[in-house]
Amino acid sequence: MTDVVMPQMGESIVEGTLTRWLKKAGDHVERDEPLFEISTDKVDTEIPSPAAGTLSEVLVEEGKTVGISTVVARIDEGGGAPQPAAAQPAAQAEPAAAPPPPPPPAAPEPQAAAPEPVAASAPQAAAPDSPPAEEPAEATGPLSPLVRRMAREYSIDLSKVKGTGASGRITKQDLEGYIARQQAAPPASVQAPPAPPAQAAAPVQAAAPAPTPQDLPPLPAAVQAKARIEPMSTMRIRIAEHMLASRRTSAHVTTIHKVDITKVARMRALHKADFQSRYGISLTYLPFVVRATVVGLRTYPLLNASVEGNNIIHHNEINIGIAVALENGLIVPVIRQADEKNVLGLQRSIVDLATRARSRQLKPDEVQGGTFSITNFGSFGSVIATPIINQPQVAILGVGAVEKAPVVIDDAIAIRSVMYLSLSFDHRLIDGALGDQFTAKVKEVLEGWSEEVL
Repeated sequence: MTDVVMPQMGESIVEGTLTRWLKKAGDHVERDEPLFEISTDKVDTEIPSPAAGTLSEVLVEEGKTVGISTVVARIDEGGGAPQPAAAQPAAQAEPAAAPPPPPPPAAPEPQAAAPEPVAASAPQAAAPDSPPAEEPAEATGPLSPLVRRMAREYSIDLSKVKGTGASGRITKQDLEGYIARQQAAPPASVQAPPAPPAQAAAPVQAAAPAPTPQDLPPLPAAVQAKARIEPMSTMRIRIAEHMLASRRTSAHVTTIHKVDITKVARMRALHKADFQSRYGISLTYLPFVVRATVVGLRTYPLLNASVEGNNIIHHNEINIGIAVALENGLIVPVIRQADEKNVLGLQRSIVDLATRARSRQLKPDEVQGGTFSITNFGSFGSVIATPIINQPQVAILGVGAVEKAPVVIDDAIAIRSVMYLSLSFDHRLIDGALGDQFTAKVKEVLEGWSEEVL
């Protein structure tokens, strides 16, 4: 029997949301065949099966968020589990179908159905009280910072929310379901005021423009008629959390250097068509920047380090993370041993990682272990930006768009290809002089480019 666990999709990731099962219990799976999909702040991706056999147990249902290394399923490698698995449900079905059990459950169900409308209206009166949201936290199990924040923002009394997580823990999905029920509740209570017959038709017209009674939850009722409420995706929430965490952790400083990249532009133009016909991929400016960055990191290795408490971790490998824009967020897959690759190898790695990131095919280890990051906002036309450091790294290089511009060379005006490099660095470890020296080295390599491409 092989345990299938929630993988860690990045150094700072502590949990993931299982969004969809691609197989069901009893199905046969091959090793490395896609088994389920997960969503984290780093990546939305398919997770392959760790072994071949029969998916004997599914322990975590779709939509649940669980911690890394949590066992989400089990695979029977012997292949004999389907029959016992089918026999167990059959055995359980027989007692359930016996005459004595049905009457007891049947009696409680109508009683349980009656209190639900009462429970739905109770939170409406209690919703404005945000302090009680903290009090029941102990009774509902440990709460994540996300759940606490959502409870505060939506003024939710957590004692009214049933937790479906481990040990009764309230999850993001529980709160989203509660909010959805509250949004569905207002129409019923809005119809209540026109009900009294004594007010006839006129009061009905007067009640129509005021669909926000005080006893409704403040946020849904206030926004319902004017806006659409959509919960953030798991990836969007995690990105927001990590961006704020990076700002709180690192002392961000950004230095910007203007680079005359004309030599690279000419080299690219010379080999672009041959590159496409020979390798089937486009030759962009990014591999040149990565190659120059590697030279900068070799010269000033402190920018390839990270900080852990009061310790400096010096990395012996140069693993460059490349930010890739997705439809609903971004991800930073890693080019490992980037210093061992030439322009061709770097371009291949960039295209491969970006393609698989957008098709949700990245492996867990491909978004871990980065020592320095590059974000190419110039691909969207941006000239200058101040990127946020990808923790636990200490620097990130932003690449602006390449544009033709007039430049003074030896007291003469010439048209050159120009770009801006923006280096954001952690001032806890990197001083301004060192940050400028590193960026100047990258600039020097690009402006004096002499390395062959093919």
